[in-house]
Amino acid sequence: GKQAVNIDQIEPVGRYAVRLVFDDGHNTGLYTWPILYDLGLKHESNWRRYLTRLAAAGQRRSSAKSNDEPQEYEEQS
Repeated sequence: GKQAVNIDQIEPVGRYAVRLVFDDGHNTGLYTWPILYDLGLKHESNWRRYLTRLAAAGQRRSSAKSNDEPQEYEEQS
């Protein structure tokens, strides 16, 4: 799993969703407002499930950082 991937752009899609463009080039998928809300509500359980599935697949997060905790959002000006 990649670590330290950031959102470069948020593109509106009508009035119902956004497309997120990440700095690793990934930009597929639409995120509706209910989906984004649900992701926020379930952030901690989703994160733990992700780490469990990654470990079960024999994979690790790739980065110089050794921390497996979610990274805090840092606003850039």
